[in-house]
Amino acid sequence: MDITQRDEDEQTARWNGAAGQAWVDSRAVLDELFKPFEKLLVDAVVTEHAQHVLDVGCGTGATTLAVARRLGTQGSGAQGLGAQGPDTQGRSVGVDLSEPMVTAARVRAEQEGSRASFVLADAQDHAFEPATFDMVISRFGVMFFKDSVKAFANLRRAAREDAALRFIAWRGPAENPFMTTAERAAAPFMPEMPARRPDEPGQFAFADADRVRRVLEESGWAGIDIRPVDVTCALPERELVRYFSRLGPLGLVLREADERTRTHIIETVRAAFDPYTRGEEVRFTAACWTVGARASAM
Repeated sequence: MDITQRDEDEQTARWNGAAGQAWVDSRAVLDELFKPFEKLLVDAVVTEHAQHVLDVGCGTGATTLAVARRLGTQGSGAQGLGAQGPDTQGRSVGVDLSEPMVTAARVRAEQEGSRASFVLADAQDHAFEPATFDMVISRFGVMFFKDSVKAFANLRRAAREDAALRFIAWRGPAENPFMTTAERAAAPFMPEMPARRPDEPGQFAFADADRVRRVLEESGWAGIDIRPVDVTCALPERELVRYFSRLGPLGLVLREADERTRTHIIETVRAAFDPYTRGEEVRFTAACWTVGARASAM
């Protein structure tokens, strides 16, 4: 979902406020919805034989924990960047600026007995220990930086030379009509809904592959490989209203509407999703980029 912002403070406030809490509350549905992308990233970690992995924009921790399971880092429930015992086979670290989501991720790690650790920080300027990670990954977490070149340069400093970068980002809204269905259907009733802007941080900020390539080249990454990937995603129909009424641009403004307006908009928007509904399931194609690169010599 897109969190359109006008400045960094506004974005931080949203992810640490109602928007971040909505993601926590919707964790189970979202984790299942994006499970195919989690698998793509975990498979990439295995292929690279990575042992020290940083998950950027980790949210509530699903991908970070999945990587930890594959690395065999079960057992301590430790938190923090330096948490690594002598029996650790690898290290999986998630970073996110949302306190509600990082808190949820830490609870999950403790419940699972995982050594996955989580850092509450903005990856754009957090002081990671230099040359620590042999792989940096992200599932839809790198499109929200205020200064993408600065952010990826900071991630490059955290990576070892020749470390792998692999992230998944959305292609454009025209190729992802499901993702804009709610706001398009609600627009006549809610003119105050924030517009998506392609030149600002947000869900579709990396829709332009040429821009992604320039950002990575300017920030110290080489061997850049950008490929389209189309993945079928699904969620239970019973979760659809909760999904579109709490997340994304519509979710940001719908909570301010009066009950009558809210009911009318939800009914209108729900009908707009009929083309994607198949009985008890809602299905759509997610049009994304899978982006790979290597940390060049500094």
